[in-house]
This record gives sequence, C-alpha cells and structure tokens, in this order.
Amino acid sequence: MQLIWLARLAAAHTPDEVGVTIASLAQAQPGCEKAFVVWGLGDPSNHYSAPPCWVDSSDWPWLQDAARSSSACPHPEQNRVALRICQRPEPVLLVLTIAQGQDGTALLDGLAAPLQLAGQHLRRALEWFELQDSHRQLARSETLQRALFAISDLAGSDRDMPDMLSDIHGIVSTLMYAENFCIVMYHPANDTIRFLYFVDVEEPAVPGDGQDLPLSAIEHTLTWYVIRDGKARMGNTRELRSQVSGPMNLQGPESYDWLGVPMLRDGQLGGALVVHNYQQGLGFTNEDLALLEFVGSHILTALERKQSKADLEQRVQLRTLELAEANRGLQLEIVERQRAEHLQAALFQIAQLATADIGQDEFYRRVHAVVDDLLNAKNFYIALVSDDGKRLMFPYSVDAANPQLAERPLGRGLSEYVLRHGKALLANKADIRKLVRSGEASSAQAGAKATCWLGVPLIVGDEVIGVVTVQSYSRDVVYDQADQELLSFVATQIASSLMRRRSAESLRRAYEELEQRVEERTLALRKEIIERERVQDQLKHQVMHDLLTGLPNRGYLRDRMDRVLAAIRREPSRRCALLYLDVDRFKIINDSLGHLAGDEVLKEVSNRLANCVRYPDLVARLSGDEFAILVEEVDKPADAMMVAQRVLDALSASMMIAGKELQTTASVGIAIGDGQYNAADEMLRDADIALYRAKALGRKRYALFDETLARNVIDVLAMEGELRQALAQDQFEPYFQPICHLDGGKVVGYEALIRWNHPQRGVLRPADFLKIAEDSGLIEAIDWRMFELSCTHLMRDGAADTFMTINVSALHLRHADFDERLIALLERTGLPPARLIAEVTEGALLDNPERVRATLERLRAAGVGAALDDFGTGYSSLSYLHSLPLRMLKIDRAFVHELDKGANTNSTTVVAAILALSRALGIEVIAEGIETDVQYGALQAMGCELGQGYLMGYPSPIAHWLTSESA
Repeated sequence: MQLIWLARLAAAHTPDEVGVTIASLAQAQPGCEKAFVVWGLGDPSNHYSAPPCWVDSSDWPWLQDAARSSSACPHPEQNRVALRICQRPEPVLLVLTIAQGQDGTALLDGLAAPLQLAGQHLRRALEWFELQDSHRQLARSETLQRALFAISDLAGSDRDMPDMLSDIHGIVSTLMYAENFCIVMYHPANDTIRFLYFVDVEEPAVPGDGQDLPLSAIEHTLTWYVIRDGKARMGNTRELRSQVSGPMNLQGPESYDWLGVPMLRDGQLGGALVVHNYQQGLGFTNEDLALLEFVGSHILTALERKQSKADLEQRVQLRTLELAEANRGLQLEIVERQRAEHLQAALFQIAQLATADIGQDEFYRRVHAVVDDLLNAKNFYIALVSDDGKRLMFPYSVDAANPQLAERPLGRGLSEYVLRHGKALLANKADIRKLVRSGEASSAQAGAKATCWLGVPLIVGDEVIGVVTVQSYSRDVVYDQADQELLSFVATQIASSLMRRRSAESLRRAYEELEQRVEERTLALRKEIIERERVQDQLKHQVMHDLLTGLPNRGYLRDRMDRVLAAIRREPSRRCALLYLDVDRFKIINDSLGHLAGDEVLKEVSNRLANCVRYPDLVARLSGDEFAILVEEVDKPADAMMVAQRVLDALSASMMIAGKELQTTASVGIAIGDGQYNAADEMLRDADIALYRAKALGRKRYALFDETLARNVIDVLAMEGELRQALAQDQFEPYFQPICHLDGGKVVGYEALIRWNHPQRGVLRPADFLKIAEDSGLIEAIDWRMFELSCTHLMRDGAADTFMTINVSALHLRHADFDERLIALLERTGLPPARLIAEVTEGALLDNPERVRATLERLRAAGVGAALDDFGTGYSSLSYLHSLPLRMLKIDRAFVHELDKGANTNSTTVVAAILALSRALGIEVIAEGIETDVQYGALQAMGCELGQGYLMGYPSPIAHWLTSESA
C-alpha cells in the first residue's frame, strides 16, 4: 500500500494533487475517520484545502496554534488533531478525525515517516506553484505594458477615430474577456454623455445613435451609477443591486457578469469603460477591475490627445476653407454689387414710370427699354388677365415672329402655364415638347418657334395678374437662371407699377362716384340721425327709469341728489330731505300670492307715493320693495316728517290685489340734507340707517337719522373688528358661577360664563357683545374657544368631584358632528365626560327636535350630560322632559324671583310642580337667580336640592373660588 501511495505521490505535481494524496494515505490508516490538508492560514477567507472541506470559523484559533507548533495539536473539545507537515513557503496542516475509541498516538506514529517525505514533496509543489504564479504575473505585466504602449502609439497615429477605437477594443481584449465593450465619454460642463464606442453581441444598436445625451437619459442604470459616483461596479445582477444606492434599471439584455470602471485623469471624471458577458463561467475578478481602472486612465488620455489633434486639424482645415471662401466671396461680391447697381437703377426707372404723367402705351414702351438694357429682350410682351379672369390680354408686345398678339380666352399656352402655377418658366424646345406631351401646353399656343422661352408671373399680394415674357428664335441667344432671377426682380417692380397706375385710375373713377354717393348718403344720414336721436332718448329714459313702475331708478335719483347737494353747498341755508322706505313684509305677499301679485302691489305703491309729493320732488324705485322720495326744499325736519306721515297714511289704505283685499304698511327712514353731505351715497347711507331703526322699533313708522344712530353703526363695525382681534389675541376668559347644595351650601359644580377682557373698556359681559358676535358669524369660534378654556381650567384647578355646565346655542346643534367635536375637545383637555353638562334652551330644541335628541343621546352615551335651561318659559316644556335624555333642568329665574311675594303665588305652585315632576322622572333640578334669603328658604322648604345665584356667588375666575375654598 505504501508503495502505491509513493507512486501516486510521485505522480502528483500541484499542491492540490499532493494534498489529496496525503489525505488519502492518512484516511486509509486504521483509526482515522477523516483527513484533509489545509494551507493559506493567514487569510481564513482565502484558504485552500485538499480535498475541499468546509472549516468552521471557531476552528481557526486552534489551526493557527497548530501552524505555530512543531508537534501535533489536539482539538480542545473534539476527537481531532492537527499536525504541521510543512512550514515553508507557508505552514501546511494535516487535520485528522480519530475514530471513537481509537488511539491517536499510534496513528500519528505510523504516519510520521511517510508524512516527512510527503511534506518535502508538498513544499516543492508549493514553491513551484509560487514560481508559476510569479511568472504569470510577469507575463501579465508585460502584456499590460505592451497594451499601454499600443494605446499611446494609437493616440499619435494617423488612424481615424473609429479605427482607433476598434484597436483599443482589441487591446483590452488581450487583457481580459471583452467581447462586449463600450466607451462612454462624459462632459461635465453640460452634464452630457456620448457612447463613443459600443460593441454588444446581443444589442447592436448604439444608445443615442452616437450623439450627445443628457446624463439623466440613462438614470439609475449601472453606467449612470459608475459616472455619478466615480466608483467601479462589478458582479452579477444580484451583487450589483447591493452595490448601488438606489433603484437599478437594466439597459438591454441581462448579462451574467458586468464590470464598469470610471475613466479618471488628475482626479477629474472623463467617462467610463464597460465590459460584460452573456456566458456563465466567464466572471470578472478584482484583478480585472484593477487592470481596467489602470488602463482606463491611459485610454482617456489617448482619446483626449486624439480628439485634440483631430480638432486642431479640423480648425486649420476649416480656417483655410473659410479664407478661400472669403476670397471667392469678395470677388463675387464685386460682380454682384455691379450687377445689383445696374438692377437697382432699372428698378428705380420702372418705379418712376408708375407715377409719370404718360399714357399707358408709352409706359409699356419705356418698361420694354429698361428690360432690354438688362437682358436680350428683342422679343418681349406683357400679358394680363382680364377683370373677369377668363381672358388673356396683350397690352404690349414686340415680337419678330408674331408682331401683334391678339387677345384670347385662357387656354393651354405657356403664358397660361405660368399663370396657373404662379412661378417662372424657363424652357427650351425639348422642354416645350415635353409640356405639350404631358398636356400642360397646347402645340398651337405653346410658342413652338421659340428656341428659348422665359416667362415670369406678375404677382400682387397673393394674386397673379399677368406674365412678362422674353423669347429667342436664335440658338445664339439662350436664357439662363441668372436671366430668370433678373427678370423676376424686374417683374416684381413692373407688377407694383401696374397696380399703382391701376389704383390711381381706379381712385380717380372712385372719387367721381364717391361725390355722387356722398350726396345721396347725406340725405339718408339726416333721416338716420333723426331716428337715432329718438331711439337714444328712449334708451336714456329706459336706463334711468324702472321698467315695472316707470319711476326713476337709483341712478336717476343719485344724479338728481348730487345736483341738489351741489346747490345746497352753494346756498348753505337750503335744506333737502330724503325718505328711504320699503314695504313691510313684502316677501310674504310674494310667497303667498305670487310674484305677479307682488308686481301689482309695487305698481300701486308707486302710484300712491307719486300722489304724496309735489313738483319738483322726486319718487324713485331703488330695488325690490325699496323706494325713495327726494324732497328738494324743506325748512325744518318736521316738514319731512309730515311727508313721511302722509306716505304712511296713503299706504295703509287697503288695495285689491289678485281678488284679495290687502293692507300694506311701510317703514321710513329720513335723512335731512345739508352742507355736510358731499355725495348722494352718503345721504342714502344715513337714510338707510334710519330705515333700519324704524324697522327695529316695530315697523309701520318713520325714524329720523341723527348722530346717535351713526355712532351706533360705527360702534358695531368697530366692535366686529375688535372681536376678531380678541379671538386672535385670546382676550376671552371663562368666569365660573358656583352651583351649591341648598342644604349646607357645598359647591358641587359651576356654570361657565364668558367674559371679554377688553384692553380699553375692561371686563365686558355677554350682553355687551354677543349679539354683534352672532351677526358677524364669530359666535361659534368664540364658543369653542370658551369650551376649551373652561374644560382646561376645571381639569387643572377645580375639585375632582365638581361638574361644569356650558351653554350650547342652536347654531352648534345644527352641526351633525357637534358631539364628535365636543368629545374630541374633552380628550384633548383630559376632562372626564361625566363632569361636563351641556345646557340647551327650549328655543334650540324647536329648530330640529329629532336632530337635537339624537345629538344629546350620543353625548349621553359618551358620558356627557344634558340640562334644559330656562325651564318653564316655553310652550312645550313638559313634552321635552320625557322625550329628551336630560340629566338636569334649570328653573327659570322669573319663577324664583316671584317667591319673594309669599307662599301662595302661582310661581310657588309652578316650582313645586316642577320639583315633583323632576323627582318622578329622576332629573336633578337647579334653581337659577337666587338673590335673597327668602327665595333660598322657600326653595329649600319645597325640597329643591341645587341652586345658583348672586346670593351664593357672583361669576368669577376659577382662581377666586380656589382662594375661597382654601380660606
């Protein structure tokens, strides 16, 4: 067996083969369960084993200790042993697994002699392997050096760029697998790329067709990451996805292995090199990556040198061509300038002919002379299309073959061909025959005798009006493109001159016709002016008057008022009066009887108002049911009041409308006009304010405007602004009025009441501003702010066993999500729902009882109680007690105040009944407005448990009640 093993050992040449032979010898020994040889212990991640065997990471300290030891090293825990069989050029270990119950010492002794021989053979194999690896490295370095020299030579060669790029591809292919190869150039100045060279066996199309592309066009591709980050990428698709910082878009077919490196010069990015393959087993290595990065900088330098050389050669060549072209251009410019001067003189002569005082025949003769000076025009004619567009006329012709051309219908001649196509025709005999064969021209009209025929259209605007023609009957006279261009210039001027002469003639005839038509039109205009003045007067009346009643409208009234006020400013002693009125409850008439009946009412009102004034006083309808009366002269306000009373009396008389007897009333506002008014709108405003004052006093009356009304209006506007500012600056504060047990006086809860800490006027009560807050739409925002502040203060400062009531208006109960918002507010402030009671009035319940009941039910389900405020003042109080989820009700203060009068009053009976009913229904009762000891005692005697009022405490900040409790 040892002889066989020695033969195998002698036949083994590589370290792997020697290692396998040693392991087989050891494993063949009795007591050896497994054996393998391992080396490369300095880098556990890059070690070698023969036969291939996985090494647990926990074994490396043990193996490295064995590599440093000259004797066998047993495993501290397992039945294994590691023995160094070779130390140079690097330590090599034989790892043995001893069979259970076997003696490892005998096994090692039996292997000592063979292993000594095997170790020497393995050392020589490793040294030979290192020598071969060194030789390969030298050969690769030489190959790289030759490649770099070749790249450098290409940069200075005369080869074209495509050939040079192909040679570079070939050079890279000698260094690594590069069947699929591309060079991408990057221009940082404008952030663009160009695929300068692209070879791909699966994708022949060059991205961008070899033109510049924005870098964003390849965003999130592997090439884009290489260029953007300036870092190489290598591996298969899975490995590459882990190397990029974002999404990865695959461009083209998916490859098995991909390698891309940036091309850098002096740290500046100039592009990228990419190689990839579509075959398994041809993967790239770190050595390939380093090699391609090294070669990439040299390729970039070579490309830049080649490009610079090509750019220089191109600039030199271009400059040479530019100088030669400039020289030719100067020569041609001289000739062209001479020709242009000659042409300009000819065109100037023709332009002068357009305004010359000569006849038509003389005009054509001189035009012919000018054309003949520019080119051979011995045979020359001008043809014009008739006004009806059906005939061709020849006002001038000089021709050796046909001295007089006759007018003819439009046919198939060469002149008609130019007219149809609107462009010049230069034709020789062959061209003319071709036109005849194609049907574009007729042989009878095609000028078959001419050897060369040149015709140019006369064009004005977009219309072809005729043709100017020269022709030759001799082979010695042939026209060319220069003659065509020259005649085209002249034709433009001839057409303009013809049109100017035609226009001048037409203008003369038109002027004669115009004089006659002006006279006829003057007579017609006189009739039209008379009719227009009548229509204008009618329109003016319609614009300034109301269509329904025929009364002057607001515009008419304002105009008259401005004139009257201007006269008053000139005569300060004068006075006028404006009565602003509207019909009371006119909407009910419209809704009940219809708009047609409403219109009849307005007509009757306008008639009655007109009978209440005298000339020059004015009655006007402003809009809808609003009217105004301007009394131009009044001595004192009493005069205006008399007119107002007269109006009220006139309108109060019954009227028959739509078969019904109606009795209308009106409210009137009066403003006295004096020198303080600058415009009608100011007086209308004050009269309108007085009108609303009359309505507020109960309608069917008049009110006179004074400064008090003005101040009240201004105060309302000012307070609206201050309310908005107060809401923004958090000037509102909750005041708490205690609710006490009448038996003992203990405070069990509070009613939260709003106060406004006005910066100038001090603390304001709700009555001072709530009406304005409601009218301005701010009341809901103010209420929600008060709800939040009240809950926050009670949660932070109030006793844990006290509750709080808040006043909820009908506006809040109209919102379907009121309960959700209130519960969310409690969650924000932390106040338990059981400590909050929402007070509603009977008026709020009347708005929508079903919706209110549903809202209160949802609040009760969340723990929030409900209280009925001002109980006993409504008409249906008792019906609410059994239908609503009420926790409390409050007896209105009106009943409590009556208790001072004795025990046998109606109020005593009502209060007693309320208390009895509440006890029967299990509802708590709070008596409001307790101000005297008599009231307190009477309620206590009747069994009322809770009460609030000034006797127990005035509304105050919660800090006041905390101080009182501590005292």
